[in-house]
Amino acid sequence: MTADPADEIAAALAKLRGRRPRPPFAGGFGGPHAHEHRGHGPHPFHGGPPWADPGQGRFAGVARLRMLDALVSASGPLSVSEIADAVGVDQPRASRLVQQGVQMRLVEREPDPDDARRTRVRLTAEGERLVSSLRGRRRDAVRSALESFTDAERADFARLLAKFADAWPQD
Repeated sequence: MTADPADEIAAALAKLRGRRPRPPFAGGFGGPHAHEHRGHGPHPFHGGPPWADPGQGRFAGVARLRMLDALVSASGPLSVSEIADAVGVDQPRASRLVQQGVQMRLVEREPDPDDARRTRVRLTAEGERLVSSLRGRRRDAVRSALESFTDAERADFARLLAKFADAWPQD
């Protein structure tokens, strides 16, 4: 554990975000207004952050953010299969996320030195800046939420949330 509970909490929340169960139905998330943004009317991400570009798919921003988080957390470039596992999507979806990331200049492909048939994916400097900015905002939000906690409560919460995130099912 790090010295700052806010960092541990932000890391545990990011870990949980990457383990969300996928909807058991085709077509993404349902609900009474699910049909409103399938190419009809204004998109909910219009004018939003660059990783939530409406031209890249309805919920692509969340998966793209998880991909960027996985790449920054890795010790080196990842294969598309490794990205799929880290993000919790199938390989074709991971390939599309990588392609979108390349188009947005957030990631780049490089040859795999161990297997000429594969490529590895790594963050660009622009991708690293974006992740750093988003992580800073996440950490600031956690710190703000923890203002009313005592030091002991912050440490306990960080420890328990990290334990919870580690135990969360990965399927």
